[in-house]
Amino acid sequence: MRFGIKTLDDASVQGKTVLCRVDINQPVDRVSGTLKSINRIQACVPTIRELSDKGAKVVLLAHQGSDIEYKNYYTTKPHAAVLSRLLEREVRWIDDVCGPAARDRIRTLKDGQILLLDNVRFVAEEQTLFEMKLRLSHEQQAQTQLVTKLAPLADLYVCDAFAAAHRDQPSLCGFEQVLPSYMGRLFEKEFCTVSQVMEAPDRPCVFVLGGAKISDAFLMMNTVLARGVADQVLTGGLVANIFLTALGRPIGQGSLDFILKSNYGEYIERAKELYAQFGRRICLPEDLAWVKDNQRCESPVPQVPDDITAVDIGHRTAERYREAILSAKTVFVNGPMGVFEQEPSEYGTRQVWQALADTQGFTVLGGGDSITATEKYKLTDKMGYICTGGGALIRFLTGEELPVVRALRHGAEVSEPKMR
Repeated sequence: MRFGIKTLDDASVQGKTVLCRVDINQPVDRVSGTLKSINRIQACVPTIRELSDKGAKVVLLAHQGSDIEYKNYYTTKPHAAVLSRLLEREVRWIDDVCGPAARDRIRTLKDGQILLLDNVRFVAEEQTLFEMKLRLSHEQQAQTQLVTKLAPLADLYVCDAFAAAHRDQPSLCGFEQVLPSYMGRLFEKEFCTVSQVMEAPDRPCVFVLGGAKISDAFLMMNTVLARGVADQVLTGGLVANIFLTALGRPIGQGSLDFILKSNYGEYIERAKELYAQFGRRICLPEDLAWVKDNQRCESPVPQVPDDITAVDIGHRTAERYREAILSAKTVFVNGPMGVFEQEPSEYGTRQVWQALADTQGFTVLGGGDSITATEKYKLTDKMGYICTGGGALIRFLTGEELPVVRALRHGAEVSEPKMR
């Protein structure tokens, strides 16, 4: 048991039916019906293989597609094919979630066999609109159709979906109320890694916060600075532009217009407050870059022209950030330094990412853009840990107890199935 949650080391699964919630949500090419990436699927393979090798009858629950836009939902059938290849054993699939066909198939599983159910978000109670409108307690989630139909067929529940741990939905938080529950190997690794960053990081501890997800960055920044977790915060992207604006420093009219048109004005005031409290630990760009006629241009912040849109940090800032990263013992990264997808504006991100690869400190990356940048620069093997979770990771780093963590702690106290 770790952090009040049972691990697979505490579980006896031989001959038992295990409901295992994974997060294998991946971009889909709807024309070919194939997955554009398989990184999340690869990450959960160790847990599935271990359960199967130990003789469990493994039933996988997963979602595919945006949590609100139902038009983005997609079947999990292609995921079964990828899992079969990675596991080098058959992963059965059924186009049902908790209906009679799915339940019958679960009953016929033999030891070591694996069955992937279809997209759990095809069930209304798994949709975020359902979650946000009804706000069911975990006890109430145990009374939903998904749980009442599947739990009686199972002996225990395993959650390996840290990437979805900020969601409060039956497949994530309901089964723990009625089944002995455990975290899978991926969940254990991610939860324990980010817990270490928050509770006892090796120092100096540097946070690199960029990108365009402002609400996430500001929530996280307030927590890690107030708690003394971060010794230094290096800012880039929209995060940096908002701080510079808050301090009255020029970022170009195009950048300012974007902030105001996106209704991010409230964050300017929050940036003022944060900088007033923690300014010594918040590093802002001293030069910025923009693109003109497909050519990169740079200027120190005080001389940034009014008619530009800042798209990257400049060379001097990139070098300063590199030195800070190389001197750190722990580095957490969420978000690029600018528009790294285009060659004229990728310099800052590329330099910072190379520093992450070169540092002797322990690096933790999270968020979709951070992972994309890592893959673009072919530095995946150089990073200490890449977290599959975006929203869950951010919520955790704001100091919030994640719903799934709370549910798993409850599930650790359930000694035998309560629904038979």
